[in-house]
Amino acid sequence: MFNFGFGELMVILILALIIFGPGKLPQVGAALGKGIAEFKKAARGLQDDLNLDDKDHKGPSA
Repeated sequence: MFNFGFGELMVILILALIIFGPGKLPQVGAALGKGIAEFKKAARGLQDDLNLDDKDHKGPSA
């Protein structure tokens, strides 16, 4: 998806450390992880709903 090299990741981590500080960084990471997990769960649910709607509109196969 994203093509980050080692240098880019180091810059992002250093900026995050400067902005949030060493005490808040674990909390920010945990909140970000929970947010990404919720987004994936919602996207999966939406995809499942759309797949069910497609099956309903096609009608019975016979």
